[in-house]
Amino acid sequence: MINLLKHFNNRRAMSESITFYNSGSDPRWTPCEYESMSETGFQKNVIAFRAINLISRGIASIPMRLRKIETSKEKEKHNETENKEDIIKAKIETEKLNTILNHPNSRQSRGTFFEYLVNYLLISGNAFIYWNKNEQMMCLRSDRVHIVPNASKTDVDFYLYNVDSTQFKIEKSDLLHLKFFNPLNDWYGLSPLHVASRAIDQHNAMSNHNLSILQNGGRPSGCLTVKTGSENLTEEQREQLRYDVRKAYSGTLNAGKIMVLEGDFEWKEMGLSPKDLDFASGKDLTTREIAQAFGVPPILVGIHGDSGFSNYKEARLHFWEDTILPFAELIRLELERWLSEKLRKNVEIVFDLDKIHALTSRRDILWQKIADANFLTINEKRELLGFCKLNSAEYLKNEKEVKGIKKYE
Repeated sequence: MINLLKHFNNRRAMSESITFYNSGSDPRWTPCEYESMSETGFQKNVIAFRAINLISRGIASIPMRLRKIETSKEKEKHNETENKEDIIKAKIETEKLNTILNHPNSRQSRGTFFEYLVNYLLISGNAFIYWNKNEQMMCLRSDRVHIVPNASKTDVDFYLYNVDSTQFKIEKSDLLHLKFFNPLNDWYGLSPLHVASRAIDQHNAMSNHNLSILQNGGRPSGCLTVKTGSENLTEEQREQLRYDVRKAYSGTLNAGKIMVLEGDFEWKEMGLSPKDLDFASGKDLTTREIAQAFGVPPILVGIHGDSGFSNYKEARLHFWEDTILPFAELIRLELERWLSEKLRKNVEIVFDLDKIHALTSRRDILWQKIADANFLTINEKRELLGFCKLNSAEYLKNEKEVKGIKKYE
């Protein structure tokens, strides 16, 4: 049996409980730090985790290759003479370039490398690629890289990489810094996770609230009523009663426990309706806000009934065209510029978009339009579709076959 009035004369204990329950009236947002946002936003929020992984794994799945950009003189020489030795050298050079991209380091494949790269960029707004002495590319953790500007504060002088108590200096030319635009910082990018942090905090708070209700048997603590004729309680006594009841009867271990009261008290249980327990509408709203911060259609993270998309297929196509491809293009341009400097030759990264299943409908429409264009030659059509041109003999043979088909039809 618990004596609910045992602390009435202990004013010190009552004042401490008042201080505890009156604090924290303002909302407490997650600090905008890498570790806090990574834990709260990425590790503990399923919507942000899903959105970030959709983007990173989408970009990592794009088939790509690295090739040298030939100058006009090299193209003319290649067209005039087709020496076998030159062809073999060109193939060896192409294989070396593709090895740099497909096997960036001894521990990662191309897919894993780009997944890490995009994850760091989305979580922190910054991603760092290090070119080591073995001519391998390594993704560095964003929170461990410190930018040291030059004396005029107009450019980067060098970078410092901190691991525990060890500090490692990296030259500017050996590190590629990818970042999002940040209007308030010249050196570090603005993270989409930072922008969505308040919606993430609300989403997590709703989940914690529902879990708390379930752990208390799906009901609040109830209502403790003083019977008629009894002396009214002071505010301090009310707070102390709340504390005693919570301590004795809340939580899963105390579910179903019999309550024993002393004096003129009466306990009335206050159950919650299913509507009160259901935070679905509120969670849907915060889910949409989180998905919008990353450019992911809500239907792809589990919100159905979106009027903007007739089905999942259209939402997926929209996601690739408006989010993944522009994001991948940003990374491609920066990476090929940096690799051209490191390799001392002009190189380009080529995406093979025809092998992406989500873009099948767009590719079919494009192919049909080019096939129906009667004003284009076969070689022009092949060039538009990314195929090499036919030589004279193959071209004439193809023309005869096409004419024969038309005559037969």
